Amino acid sequence: MVRILDKKTVQPLSRFNLSRSFIIPRSPKKVRLASITLRIPSINAQPNRVELVATVGVKGITGIAQILFRVFRDGREIFNTQQGIESAGSEQNYAVTFQAIDRNLSSGNHVYTVTAENQTANTRADVVGPISFSGLAVQTRS
Repeated sequence: MVRILDKKTVQPLSRFNLSRSFIIPRSPKKVRLASITLRIPSINAQPNRVELVATVGVKGITGIAQILFRVFRDGREIFNTQQGIESAGSEQNYAVTFQAIDRNLSSGNHVYTVTAENQTANTRADVVGPISFSGLAVQTRS
């Protein structure tokens, strides 16, 4: 049996929009894309898991940028993935979607944040939207 403990979603950008775009900085700098706070109750919440899903619209500007997306819980990295973003030819706009799973959280509030950083020198990629980030906390057994 699965019991929902909490669910949060945020959508800082709801669509592709060049006028609201911003540069993904070169590592080690990063940009915070979205944050949510999930609450794990203190009673009958173990074992549990949090399912996180993020979508980020990205446009390649110069070169082939390697964008590192990271997910943090309470300031500690728990997940990362990397996506190559081309800037010429047919591949310039991307909707990058990824999922992360966090297990057996202690009770209380937990802040999840998704960030992006460009790992490749002399390239540029911009966030152009949409951006969405959601989390679902569930108890995995009764």
